[in-house]
Amino acid sequence: MPGESIAALLILLINLPFLTFASNPDSTSSSIIGTSDTLNFDQLYGDEKESAAIMDNLDSLVSLNFFTNTTFTTDTTELNIYQFAPNAVPKYSDSIIQARIEELNKTSLVELTFNKQVKSYIDVYTVNKRELASRVLGLAQVYFPLFEEQLDKYNMPLELKYLAVVESALNPTANSRVGAKGLWQFMYGTGKHYGLYVNSLVDDRFDPYKATDAACRHLKDLYNIYGNWSLAMAAYNSGAGNVNKAIRRAGGVKSYWAVWPYLPRETRGYVPAFIAVMYMMNYPAEHNLYPVHPGVLAEEIDSVTVNDVLSFDQISEYLEISPDVIKFLNPTYKMGIIPSTEKKKYFLRLPREDVARFIDGEMELYAFKTEKGIEKEKLLTEIKKAQERNIHVVRSGENLGLIAQRYHCSVSSLKNWNNLRSNTIYPGQKLVVYAPGQSSAVSTEPTTKTTNISEKDKDYHIVKSGENLGLIASKYNCTVSDLKSWNNLDGNTIQPNQKLTVYPPKEPVKETTIAKVDGNKDKTHYVYHTVRKGDTLWDIAKLYEGVSVEQIKQLNNISNSKRLKPGQKLKVATKG
Repeated sequence: MPGESIAALLILLINLPFLTFASNPDSTSSSIIGTSDTLNFDQLYGDEKESAAIMDNLDSLVSLNFFTNTTFTTDTTELNIYQFAPNAVPKYSDSIIQARIEELNKTSLVELTFNKQVKSYIDVYTVNKRELASRVLGLAQVYFPLFEEQLDKYNMPLELKYLAVVESALNPTANSRVGAKGLWQFMYGTGKHYGLYVNSLVDDRFDPYKATDAACRHLKDLYNIYGNWSLAMAAYNSGAGNVNKAIRRAGGVKSYWAVWPYLPRETRGYVPAFIAVMYMMNYPAEHNLYPVHPGVLAEEIDSVTVNDVLSFDQISEYLEISPDVIKFLNPTYKMGIIPSTEKKKYFLRLPREDVARFIDGEMELYAFKTEKGIEKEKLLTEIKKAQERNIHVVRSGENLGLIAQRYHCSVSSLKNWNNLRSNTIYPGQKLVVYAPGQSSAVSTEPTTKTTNISEKDKDYHIVKSGENLGLIASKYNCTVSDLKSWNNLDGNTIQPNQKLTVYPPKEPVKETTIAKVDGNKDKTHYVYHTVRKGDTLWDIAKLYEGVSVEQIKQLNNISNSKRLKPGQKLKVATKG
């Protein structure tokens, strides 16, 4: 991500001398790495991008309005156990920090290591961005109870809650430069795969509850592939394909630090930042860091069902609640409109003390006309527009076929809606996309469907700079093994402008048998997927909406996902 000015400032700050406090009981002169070492930014972070992303997340808290109107800060009289001066920035030897991390490692299922990369990120949180780190400590009181509840539900390490700090600095409205959104920074496609709904009014990626549940399922799916939480986190950041490639280059060793040199440059700082966050949040007092009160705590928040269309302005004026509080607690609703209808209900989160007033005045609230003149008819009009029409901004590398697949429509429909005479589109172009109708009914009679490849389907792909076989395979719904077979490639190396033979299918390449399930009230159908060479459970799960690796393993009694064999048939549960 662009961030040259922030990155340059970080380089300068990292090399500034730190203050030493003799009164600190842990201070020693011993060192593992050497405090006099000159820290090279590219060596430590791999690239500016990942560090700039983390810095951007922290800096985003400055503009988070929820903090602007609060003057309350946690009393440090009790928390300042080392009696530091107000602006003191303690310094510790590397051996002290390493010992603390080793202590954390004793009870962590995630491998914690101390090295130059980790040390540099510790400096980010405890030295360079101290004020914003204090705000993160405060926001943890809002979100960590939720994270812990969901992680416990899926029997996952509770320390994974710190990953959200790396992703978004716990800013619920975080929006990256590449389109990742929310506390857990879901991209559109991944979010959709895990059931996060998006339209012009609602974006579930901003919903702390739904996004946390989706993040847990995503991380668990990745862990089921690698059996290693550090690699699962790396794949969460850069994608399973990049991690698989790094493992191959490392000789097949499934160890994060073994594959670290082979990971994408922007991903190399990801796990070190996670370890630094975990350290900072377990030793804040040792660094003279104390939480800023977020204004409302987790136990002070409650939810109510909204039964009719409602705007934030109506809620704010009628219940006399600050608009910033409503926005902070309900980031899901992008336009400040809760589009509840008789067919689909939404939830509103409020300070617990205001819930009773909402329930008592609910019917009057729906009819309440604000000073801005918001009326129900206007809100319903906005909802109808959102349900019928979306605007898609073309990203680099996209084509009409890929966009049509995403929105479950045809290329010809896209061309008609946008008056396009050809298939040519360009990055940044805005395309009108209408909500799809109901998908055609799935036959409940036993059938077999196979997408065959014939010479007439043959096409060519010209390799662009930055592309790899994994990226190209995802574009054509095939495997890397297919591409290598079609083009007689011995290795994974390809060059810009190289011409590759491809066979783009009209639908994801898979062989399925759809069987009727008698008495199944929710209309679940079992699809039998035939494994192809190079398939993983993760690849297969992505082909079916709402399906996870864990579900496939349970349905097929799979204990070792590495032993998939070409031709093997796997049972997959899909909704009809």
